[in-house]
Amino acid sequence: MLDTMTFTKVLGGFCGAFLIFLLGKWVAEEIYHVGGGHGDEHAQGYMIEVADAGGAGEAEEGPDFATLLASADAGKGEKVFKKCAACHSVADGENKTGPHLHAVVGRAIDSVAGFAYSGALLQVGETWTPEALDHFLTNPKSAAPGTAMGFAGLKSVEDRANLVAYLQSTAN
Repeated sequence: MLDTMTFTKVLGGFCGAFLIFLLGKWVAEEIYHVGGGHGDEHAQGYMIEVADAGGAGEAEEGPDFATLLASADAGKGEKVFKKCAACHSVADGENKTGPHLHAVVGRAIDSVAGFAYSGALLQVGETWTPEALDHFLTNPKSAAPGTAMGFAGLKSVEDRANLVAYLQSTAN
């Protein structure tokens, strides 16, 4: 049963645990204290210096896409397509999480029968031209805000040109 001594022990246990918790919090604050006061610009974290990589989310600069596409390697594009293969297939009519990409170059956007599109892709254009694919593959969320496609994009213009060359070759 619950007598006064048992109640005192339980209350003492909770108080002891709470004091240990507070002591741990105090030790952690001392170890990980950054410095500065309230409102200091970097008071809540550490500044990590990194070399400038040309801006986050921006595509690499270099030769233009049309020039690279003219000499693109579909074999290299097939290797780049492995990033897409988790959600897309190049087999005609074989939809996965995303629609099939068989003969996608020149096809109307949002036109695969039996696939429920989000409607956001129509912001890219009416047809999947090589240029529209390049624009979309650079950063899908930026090119078509609201798209259900969760891919971050291909920053390398060479990779995009090789991928489009591979996708063009699937129509044959």
